[in-house]
Amino acid sequence: MMFHVLVEGASDDPAVKEILTRRFGLSRGGQFQIHPHGGKGKLPKKPNAKPDPNDRTLFGQLPAKLRAYAVKGASVCVVVLVDQDDDDCRQLLASLRKMLKKLKKKPANVLFRIAMEEIEAWFLADQPAIIAAYANATFQGVPGGDPDLIDDPSDILAGCLGAQLPCTGQMKAEWAEGIAPHLDLDNPKSPSLAKFIEGVTRFWQLV
Repeated sequence: MMFHVLVEGASDDPAVKEILTRRFGLSRGGQFQIHPHGGKGKLPKKPNAKPDPNDRTLFGQLPAKLRAYAVKGASVCVVVLVDQDDDDCRQLLASLRKMLKKLKKKPANVLFRIAMEEIEAWFLADQPAIIAAYANATFQGVPGGDPDLIDDPSDILAGCLGAQLPCTGQMKAEWAEGIAPHLDLDNPKSPSLAKFIEGVTRFWQLV
């Protein structure tokens, strides 16, 4: 089975790559590909219509890409990883499932997963991983409680690392490159990271 992982941007690539290679032993190119987009965007009102070629966002292209993957049959699993941001998690997931149901053609294997708030919450939840990558990191400004409920985790992570705001995509990608190799993928600290791994595991077991 080939995993095609659709993400919002290039800064999501390092963490996803680390999970698929280290946790599942998959090879890039041979067993998985990661496809970054130009942000999150909005789902089209007509999911079976031709996509806007000027809309390079994940949601803007998602229905068309799912229709395209449909022809590949059961040999492909499409994984859609999106940040929750300000959306209600349940409503966001429901809208994705509703869109999928409306498609005239759809892949046999589709997994929707939501990174609560932003993918940087996965890193904030695993402070030893941050320390392993950035020995001088501090955590005074990190709220307690559920790490997936932290508002603006990328800004909080920037504060931990002494970086200047606003965060750029390049900054996020560099943090991910440094921190992702140290994430505990056997006992993930972030519930949404654990759910992402659990979802991929279900399809990986079919390989």
